[in-house]
Amino acid sequence: MEDLNRLRDELLAEVGQAVDLEALDRARVAALGKKGRITELMKQLGGLDPDARRQAGQDLNLVKDAVAEAIEARKTGLADAALNARLAAERIDVSLPPRPEQRGFIHPISQVMDELTAIFGEMGFAVAEGPDIEDDFHNFGALNIPPEHPARQEHDTFYLPDRADGAKMVLRTHTSPVQIRTMQKATPPIRIIAPGRTYRSDHDATHSPMFHQVEGLVIDEKTHMGHLKGCLIEFCRAFFGVDDLPVRFRPSYFPFTEPSAEVDIGCTRKGGELTIGAGDDWLEILGSGMVHPRVLENCGIDSSKYQGFAFGMGIERIAMLKYGIPDLRTFYDSDLRWLRHYGFVPLDVPTLTGGLAR
Repeated sequence: MEDLNRLRDELLAEVGQAVDLEALDRARVAALGKKGRITELMKQLGGLDPDARRQAGQDLNLVKDAVAEAIEARKTGLADAALNARLAAERIDVSLPPRPEQRGFIHPISQVMDELTAIFGEMGFAVAEGPDIEDDFHNFGALNIPPEHPARQEHDTFYLPDRADGAKMVLRTHTSPVQIRTMQKATPPIRIIAPGRTYRSDHDATHSPMFHQVEGLVIDEKTHMGHLKGCLIEFCRAFFGVDDLPVRFRPSYFPFTEPSAEVDIGCTRKGGELTIGAGDDWLEILGSGMVHPRVLENCGIDSSKYQGFAFGMGIERIAMLKYGIPDLRTFYDSDLRWLRHYGFVPLDVPTLTGGLAR
């Protein structure tokens, strides 16, 4: 056993001293190869008597296993070191060089958000925000959207794993949950707009899985449909810069408003080009209506005392109409050439007195 212990220590030292995989393989062959030191001792076991052969075989196998385990461990360490060395040697800088931009530009979505804030701010609206990830109640249930409504289907909505209490979680499909959260926390009168990102499972030239909406909400004791019409007519004319812009309200249906109306603006499509403010054609741009009493009650507001209106529109959509952007997908291409063409001067902040755009 003393000889075997000495042999084991010598072989383990050789394995530990291997500086690369080639040296390790030489140590393996010297110990376990056809003519290796352990292999040669195994061949000599046949000349021993049975009892001595049994004991010597067990002792020799212990040495063999210890050396084999040390070789595998050393192999793993050397392979990792070799890989790290290769990665370090082959590393390249994939970061972009400094962009030779002498002047930055405001993205059209940010610009239109500022324009919306300027217009509705003059009307007394405050800006409200909420989380992008919502539960089923705030995104659907509180808005009087029934379980069988198409908006709840998985092919239209990005669902997330259920919360610990079992509540279904979604990427919000509209900014209406901000209205719900505001009504739950605030006491009327309420007058807010809620701009922000929204998410739906849709993608083509006029739809994107991630897009932006702005919704408005007014709740008090006296607001009626006439106030809704006056507010949205003034908004449309201020946003598109047409003082006599024709605006039409068509009866419609939304689960969260009653009565409900689609809002159209006058336009013409002569010559294949869209011109807003002239002609005998119409273009739908937003939805609106008086807040459904059930929605008020879901938020803890007495519907026998309070009433109000709500509206909502896509920010990309009205940006495309106003600034002649033909494809929604280009908003998210991160193309500097596109931004130079459609972008806005950073310090030119939109106001109703100074102008909404350059």
